[in-house]
Amino acid sequence: MRREITGFSNPTVKYLRSLREKKHRKASGKFLAEGLRLLTDAGECGHLPEILVMSAGRDPHPLLAELEAAVEASGGEIIETTPDILSKITGKDNAQSVAGIFAEFDTSLASLDRSAAKIWLVAQALRDPGNLGTMLRTGDAVGAGGLILIDDCADPFSVEAVRASMGAVFTQKIARASWGEFLPWLRSGDGQLVAASLREAVPYRGAPYAAPCFVLVGNESQGLPEDYEMSCDLRVTMPMKGRADSLNAAVAGAVLAYEVLDALED
Repeated sequence: MRREITGFSNPTVKYLRSLREKKHRKASGKFLAEGLRLLTDAGECGHLPEILVMSAGRDPHPLLAELEAAVEASGGEIIETTPDILSKITGKDNAQSVAGIFAEFDTSLASLDRSAAKIWLVAQALRDPGNLGTMLRTGDAVGAGGLILIDDCADPFSVEAVRASMGAVFTQKIARASWGEFLPWLRSGDGQLVAASLREAVPYRGAPYAAPCFVLVGNESQGLPEDYEMSCDLRVTMPMKGRADSLNAAVAGAVLAYEVLDALED
């Protein structure tokens, strides 16, 4: 189905705009992604938008034409609207010329196949959507199976997290669970839990990593609770040569993930 929307007060515009808020995403089970590159990556991973919103007067592009045809063939809806309305929907003054509405993915632990990858990233109480998106990008870069979000984390389907992921939200599996759910799941099969720590830790370089390795990072300001750290199979420490006593959570996860990758590929 194809239609044109020119009014800001149109109910569809209000609905699409509402997906910028977590409560409306949760109620509808849908999320918003913006930009041709991101939507193209999604399509290549088997995810087509249910609704494709395009700016009138956009420049023609072969990838956009392919995306438009694929959405039509799948029975999705195509909406043409003004650049101002598209900016209203995405919340960006300089909105890109296309956005898509997707169904949220299954985020249960049961949906994960731990044997699918040597590395998995795990974040506990990660609050910043930019950090969350960065961890998804890191996971994609190191070939991780996905990102497991523990306790009260930022929403991985927020506009900010999706944008920061640069498309990795579509390449990485995402699961959400409490610590009380995650730890029994982890112990029910193979899996080494590793965290950066100062408690009985060994240097992160040359540590005895084992696949599948679950790299755990904590909250940006408080780090990991002590009992969470002590539940890890391996605690490692990274040298801090300057005045700072810690790295950004997403940066620490990336440094550790690349060291694990190097160790497991030897």
